[in-house]
Amino acid sequence: MEMNIIFAFWCVSILFVLTPGADWAYAILAGIKGEFLITAVTGLILGHLLAILCVAAGVGTLVHHYPILLSTMTIVGACYLLWMGANLFMHPATISNDSNQTLSLDSARSWLIKGVGISGLNPKVLLLFFALLPPFIHPKMAFSPTTQIILLGMIHLLSCAVVYVLVGMAAKKLLRTRPVAVRVVSRVSGGLMVLIALMLVVGQI
Repeated sequence: MEMNIIFAFWCVSILFVLTPGADWAYAILAGIKGEFLITAVTGLILGHLLAILCVAAGVGTLVHHYPILLSTMTIVGACYLLWMGANLFMHPATISNDSNQTLSLDSARSWLIKGVGISGLNPKVLLLFFALLPPFIHPKMAFSPTTQIILLGMIHLLSCAVVYVLVGMAAKKLLRTRPVAVRVVSRVSGGLMVLIALMLVVGQI
């Protein structure tokens, strides 16, 4: 693929990644907890990967012919975000000096699965890739359109991984010794998830 196409795609992609949303909220929460940041970000990346593979597999055509599928995905994703956000708002993260207690309450698997759910069940991510990837695909190139989509998707995933890890590390450094700030940021993050979920539902009405 030509470098100018790759660079143009990256410029658009990084703007999306740098826009705070549910992924940022989850990365901040993982950073505050401190134990499973990489695992949580891996979950977010896997969710994005699922969306990219769906686009590469031509799911966009299926959704175009059966709009009810997208509506169903939107409702399911909104309900998941609503549950996560409400739970985080009512039970904000706290800082504990007892590392064993933290480890007993959390697990790498739960952080991974929740990360996949946050990004993978967000239909806006899928819609973004439907709109973002095709304009940069050229059928006359040596690579097939599917291969081009996957290659560009990998560039996006790399940007996501770097930004989300940095966001989580910044949250850990700035908030780890500030228990009151941790609770406030946790509630703000939860509120953001709830707001996004409500916007998704309203968009279907």
